Amino acid sequence: MFGPVGLESKRNLSPENFAEYDKKYGANLWKEDIEQYDKVCKVEPFQRGLKTLNTDIMINGRRRDHGNERAYIDIAEIAPIGGGLAKLNPLAYWTLEDCFDYAAANGVPLHPSVERGYPSQGDAKDTVPVPDPDGLSGVKGEAGSVRWVNGDWVGDKAIWLDYGAERRGRFVNLVNKDGSKKTECGIHVAGAEKTFDRDLWDTSKSVVTIDKNDEALALTTKGEPSVLVVYAPWCEYCQAMEDEFDKLSGVAGVPTYKFRGDEEREFVSANLNTESFPTINIITAEGQVIKYDSDERGAADIAAFVKEKIAA
Repeated sequence: MFGPVGLESKRNLSPENFAEYDKKYGANLWKEDIEQYDKVCKVEPFQRGLKTLNTDIMINGRRRDHGNERAYIDIAEIAPIGGGLAKLNPLAYWTLEDCFDYAAANGVPLHPSVERGYPSQGDAKDTVPVPDPDGLSGVKGEAGSVRWVNGDWVGDKAIWLDYGAERRGRFVNLVNKDGSKKTECGIHVAGAEKTFDRDLWDTSKSVVTIDKNDEALALTTKGEPSVLVVYAPWCEYCQAMEDEFDKLSGVAGVPTYKFRGDEEREFVSANLNTESFPTINIITAEGQVIKYDSDERGAADIAAFVKEKIAA
């Protein structure tokens, strides 16, 4: 299980300093954008660890009976990370009951939380003991009626052993952007191979980097119309607009700047209209900072807005 302790910022965020994490990334990122939270707190640290260790093979405990997303996994797979990482799922064809039977037969110690009604361990903020969906325990919705204590079942084990039920207590009240119930933390989903090895627009000749707060504020008093994007390199929407924003200077006829805002949450919120990433600001000659609110993020669309606001 990964949380903020896995983070590493460009200013070497201390693993123990949760207050600093909250200041840089926002304490409610997991509520505001769960996919981005997963990328920052789980996917990036995990993949960075794989690369740092020069990992050839990743062995994990995913099983087909976890649910639909994992129903067709094979024992051996190739993950498109670092040119091709072998991913082994040795328990792919086991059931949850097989796992407990093996543990009981061989004296394998299990996580202490199974004695408290948790067959699957996730983030503390959104994991509960598996609820009873059908009233098998006598009370529909009751959580924690099933436990595994010293090698024996307490309660009706069917509540845990039904297909896909093991992870029913995970990601409680969390949904994906498409409205579907969240069932994965992001490490094993499609697209997880997109890594964080570089900054965005790092080779661009048309996008100028602003990396200090006072430099960003200076743009508003410079008396020169410009465009400033506040971004986070891990943000999929920022990544998606990389090519178009690179074209913007030539189309809009004004300088374009980038400012990394995920580590300066308070500053960008107070001064640069930023609630989420990316935030595209048009700065007028009079020093107005006008947010571009449209979801149309092609260079031509942004340029039309720039010209409209500058002419106004």
